[in-house]
Parts: sequence; structure tokens; C-alpha cells
Amino acid sequence: MVGTNASVIAGLLPQIANQLGTTQATVSYSITVYAVIVAIAAPLASIFLARASRAVLMACGAAFFSIGTIVAATSVNVEGFIGGRGIAALGGAALVPTASAVATSLVPPERRGRALAMVSAGFTLSGAIGTPLGTALGSIASWRLPMWCLASIGIIVGIGIALLFRKIPTAAPVPIRRRLAPLADRRVIAAVLTTLFMVVAFNVVFIFSASLTSGATGGEGTLLAVLLMGYGLAGVVGNLIAGPVTDRYGSRVIAVIALVAVGILLGVLPLTVWSFPLCLMVFAVWGFVAAGTSVPVQHRLVVIDPDAAAVTLSWNSTAMYVGIALSPPLGNFVIGLGGPLLTPVAGVICVGLALVSFLIGLLPTRSRVSVRSVRGGSAALLAVPVAERATCVDPAP
Repeated sequence: MVGTNASVIAGLLPQIANQLGTTQATVSYSITVYAVIVAIAAPLASIFLARASRAVLMACGAAFFSIGTIVAATSVNVEGFIGGRGIAALGGAALVPTASAVATSLVPPERRGRALAMVSAGFTLSGAIGTPLGTALGSIASWRLPMWCLASIGIIVGIGIALLFRKIPTAAPVPIRRRLAPLADRRVIAAVLTTLFMVVAFNVVFIFSASLTSGATGGEGTLLAVLLMGYGLAGVVGNLIAGPVTDRYGSRVIAVIALVAVGILLGVLPLTVWSFPLCLMVFAVWGFVAAGTSVPVQHRLVVIDPDAAAVTLSWNSTAMYVGIALSPPLGNFVIGLGGPLLTPVAGVICVGLALVSFLIGLLPTRSRVSVRSVRGGSAALLAVPVAERATCVDPAP
């Protein structure tokens, strides 16, 4: 639901701009507004609403999501549309980080990769089903129809959360000092920056995919929907594989392989946009590989300090939405320089930055950390080298 709300704008961009009497560039900035609000609201919610029930927090998030989407669907100008997106963003800020933290708390350490993959599967399915279906509905009827569908789903999801998650324990309050503490860890910063750059690399291409692939689709919304569906369906398969493979081989190897592959595919993409079959093939392979990037990076954050997973994952969510916010300005800038074909080039550069960031986070360190281990009610303070600690948890030293 949240993933479709964010990504369906890419397929509906021309229609929304036309009906609201504005430009595609202006509408694209609604994505920036949405992402900036989530990036700010997510950590604030985790600080000031730490004592709130997780079920209540997620259900209220779904309610805000639906209200904002209804406002956007009924808007008659771009200001109202952007305002509605802002309200929906508050819902996303409450939903996504909470879901990730809940997922990792419900499973043993050896299954964290699968749990994170299950949460990420929602975003992958939004690419496989939500965005293509929304684009197709928009082509057949109006861009407002998929927005109304999303608002309805939000209501259903909110009711489902309220009924099914009542027994989820409330998270322990996290002091501000502890919340900021991970930002002093080079490994955490490196992983978070990896997320930021790879999100920019994806969105700077995906958001403007309608313009980029117009030569292959002829500007037809249904063919664009097929491209997006090819990306999404392949992403579902990749996501299903990413969790178990990360659990088996470790986050380090899988993340590096996936990032290198994404860089190569984005580099090839401009050579295929004249042919629909070739473009579809690249989109599908890109979707398969891209699904393998987010799970190992999140897994890496959990491995660094499992006890602080909720905190580090919230910063990862913030980085994700900062990356989304930066994508429209960057995309509009490079399109102004040389047209849509430059967006994959910008994506390749961002993938390179993501890879460098991840590798920096793998550099060994001699600093020592204190870990409080509780066994049967007694606490023992253990001094363990950081590098050894990570090696003991991650199966890929």
C-alpha cells in the first residue's frame, strides 16, 4: 500500500500534470514533499511515541494514509494534491519503520533476513502489482481512481492491524542519546548512506521512466504498465531469494554482488530504450537484482547491534526517504542537462557511491565496545572487539 502510493506517481505523472494544469516537474516534487515529511516524522515518532502501542501506532498510520490519499484524490490543483500527499506521508512514517522493527523482534536471529524480506516484499509487490495496475487504471479511467483504491485499502489495512496486532508488546522507550548513538558508529553510517545512494539510484530512473521509455512504449500507458510489471514481478522473485541467501551467505557478499549488478544494468539501460522487448528484459533483470540490495543492507544493520535494531532501522528508513526526496530534483536537473537518457547515468554514479559507502563500513576497526548480556536475570559486562562481534553473528566474515 505504502509502496504503491509512492511509486504509482511515476506512471501517472503525465496525467496528473495535465489535469491539474501544471508541469510534470512540479508534480514530481510532490514525491519530494512526501519523502521529506516521512524522513523527519519517522524518527520523531519513534522518540515521542515510544510508549505507544505498536498496533495503535500502525493503525493510526493507516488512517492518516487514507485521509491524505483522499485529499490528494479530490484535489483540483497541485497545492491540494501535494498537501494530501503530505498527510499520507505521516501515515507512512508510522507504518514502515514500526513494521520492520516488529518483524525482526518476532523471529530468532537466524531468520532475521527472511523477516526483513517479508516486510520488503510489500514494496516489491507494489512494483509488481500496485504500480502497473495503478498506471493501467489511470490510463483507462483517471489518475484519481487508483488513489481512491489506495485510500480504501488503507482503511482495510488499518482495521486488520487493530484486530491482529493487539498482542504485540510495546517497544521499550529509547532515550534520545541512545537513538543518536548509532550515528557515531562508522559501520552504521556507511550502511545508512548505502541505502540513501541506492534509493536515489533507483528513483532517479524509476520516477521518470515514462519519459525515459517513451521511445519503446510510444507513450502508451498500458505498455509502460507492462514494463513496470516486468520489473515488479522479477523483483518479487528476487526478494524471495534475497532473504534466505542473505541468511546463508551473509549480508556482505550479497550486497556487493547486487550493487555491482545494478550498476551494470543501469549502464546498459540507455542502449535499450528504443526497443520495447529489450527494455522489458533489462527492466525485469534490474527488478530481480535490485530486490537483493535492501535486504542485505538492513540485515547488516541488525548484525552490527541486534539490541539496537529498532533504532538503526529507523535511521535506515529516514535515509530511504531522504533518497526519495533527492531524486526528483536530481532527475529534473540531469534531464535539463541532456534529456531523460541521462537519468540512468546519474543512477550509475549513485550506485557507485552506494558501493563505496558499503565497503567503507566493512573496513576493520580496533575499537572495543561493551555489550550487556542478560542471562537468567543476571547481567555480565563483556568487552568484545567490534570486528569479532560482527563476525560471530554474520556468517560471511
